[in-house]
Amino acid sequence: MDNRQVVLAARPTGLIDESTTAVVVAPRLECDKGEALIKVAMLSIDPTIRGWMDDAPGYLPPIEIGAPIRGAGVGVVVESKSDRYDVGDMVYGFTNWQEWVIASEENRFSVIPRGLGLDLATVMNVLGVTGITAYIGLTEIGRLRDGDVVVVSGAAGATGSAAGQIARARGAAKVVGIAGGPQKCQEVVELYGFDDCLDYRAPALARRLREACPDGVDVFFDNVGGEILDVVLTALAMHARIVLCGAISEYNLTERAKGLANTRMMIARRARMEGFIVLDYANRYAEVQGELAAMVMSGRLQHREHVVEGLEHAPDALNQLFRGVNHGKTLVVVDGQITLD
Repeated sequence: MDNRQVVLAARPTGLIDESTTAVVVAPRLECDKGEALIKVAMLSIDPTIRGWMDDAPGYLPPIEIGAPIRGAGVGVVVESKSDRYDVGDMVYGFTNWQEWVIASEENRFSVIPRGLGLDLATVMNVLGVTGITAYIGLTEIGRLRDGDVVVVSGAAGATGSAAGQIARARGAAKVVGIAGGPQKCQEVVELYGFDDCLDYRAPALARRLREACPDGVDVFFDNVGGEILDVVLTALAMHARIVLCGAISEYNLTERAKGLANTRMMIARRARMEGFIVLDYANRYAEVQGELAAMVMSGRLQHREHVVEGLEHAPDALNQLFRGVNHGKTLVVVDGQITLD
């Protein structure tokens, strides 16, 4: 059986287009001793994928021209020559954009527990890299404390919406989101339970942020970067913590972004800014997933999934993140017959 793949055909400038990726058919993979063959069920579409397409240094090397697009996903083990995986296991890891993948010592997968009572899309969203990133960012990097005022950019997105709800569940006094447009701001408040949400497209964001957080921002969970980050720097509380999770406003720029103008406020407020990569916390995934699953099942963590059908539509699904048309976690179904049941 052949292996359909979406490969990188050329390095993009701005949004990806028909010249950037190509659907190819490669021979089906065979597993050797110590490996397992996985049928891919669903892909996680994340903004960082766009950065991996550039020929630029990062925490992972650029995707090579002609190689499958790198990305996380879930699948089912159909053949195993490894003590780590059993046939029928549902697993999560770097599937990349293809129908089949090999689990090996170099490319390990996590086995998803059965009996959680959650469907595959929910597991991909809340228990996958999205929820784990939100949890680690707030607790480890943001050092969230009871009574903190928390601001989250990209609050209607998968990671941002989870971050705000986790902050609330862990004792934040106030949670304010920043999102694009009245509809998304309404969703952030009514569905995800934020105290307030500010439309960054409306005028006077800095003034509205200071009005929403009159005593300052203790923790800023930033998914956007750029101008929004610069605005929040003007509203920091003493000893504020700024969590640099993503910079979606900058991934498609064709020219280098201007630097931040308000970093002097970090000196005045004795603030700390720190970036992180969730891959560095792999030893904590199982622990965090347990807490997130409990939050979902108790109703304390609401979620939405934006599901796109078909491997060939993965490039457009990625572009949707940057056009702002998605709501919640964007996923691509590769094989809809595979479930957690």
